[in-house]
Amino acid sequence: MTASGVEDLVRLLNEKGGSAYFGEPVSVLEHSLQAAHSAELAGAAPATISAALLHDLGHMLHGLDEDIAHRGHDGMHEELAAVYLARWFGEEVTAPIRLHVPAKRFLCWKDPEYLRQLSPASVQSLGLQGGPMNDEQAAAFMRNPFADAAIALRHWDDEAKVPGLRVPGASHYLPILRASAL
Repeated sequence: MTASGVEDLVRLLNEKGGSAYFGEPVSVLEHSLQAAHSAELAGAAPATISAALLHDLGHMLHGLDEDIAHRGHDGMHEELAAVYLARWFGEEVTAPIRLHVPAKRFLCWKDPEYLRQLSPASVQSLGLQGGPMNDEQAAAFMRNPFADAAIALRHWDDEAKVPGLRVPGASHYLPILRASAL
């Protein structure tokens, strides 16, 4: 990835991320920055921090409004983001992004308390995304070599909904994105 490609991603986050985050009390950009900050604080690898920062890029790409879930549609933002980013990043970045929705479904299967702690918007989207996994789906999910990274990303995703939390801006992640790029 060229330096301008990384800068274009950061510009996209900054320009398109200001919209509301689908029923949550933060914008998409605030959510993305909080998730990346949590990954960085956890000592995650650059690729995992990049995945945390970019995991909801699909919301900025699909152009659907905040009420999509209320109308009973799933924008498949995780697939859109993973496909879009595959030209610049390998599976270490794109697979956890693609799997962060299945990770929510897995965690709901594994731990009923996790389901009870989801925000109302996450519960609503869970229904559109297939609901909690069954035993067979959960076993298949755990066989994926990126399952653990996706589960970590999911937890950071769930935490990243704090209004007014001060975290580094998108440009802070330029060196990490560059280190993660193909």
